[in-house]
Amino acid sequence: MISSIIAFFNFSTLMVIVAALLDILANMLLAASGGFRRWQVGLSAIVLVGVAFYCLSVAVRDMDLAVAYALWGSFGILGTSLGGWLVFRQKLKPIAFAGIAVLIGGMLLLRFG
Repeated sequence: MISSIIAFFNFSTLMVIVAALLDILANMLLAASGGFRRWQVGLSAIVLVGVAFYCLSVAVRDMDLAVAYALWGSFGILGTSLGGWLVFRQKLKPIAFAGIAVLIGGMLLLRFG
């Protein structure tokens, strides 16, 4: 079990997670920008997406692009969905939580497959 956890969290996976966290933060800032009415906040979101892509490019040095991109996208969807629910009080239906569970399962299968 411990070796599986260690195998999951190698440097490339860590970089994918950092890229996803930056992407989630960028998405939250984009929502907070009010459609770029607060352009400084919107510009910050764009900068964070650029840094996230850099982190993703570092991850694909030692990880297949398909795996890295799928993990990045999945973590991003998961974090943005939960962030919108928690921060902006956006409604998620029960089926959305089921989708989140399937998404997590898919990420694990992809990473260990």
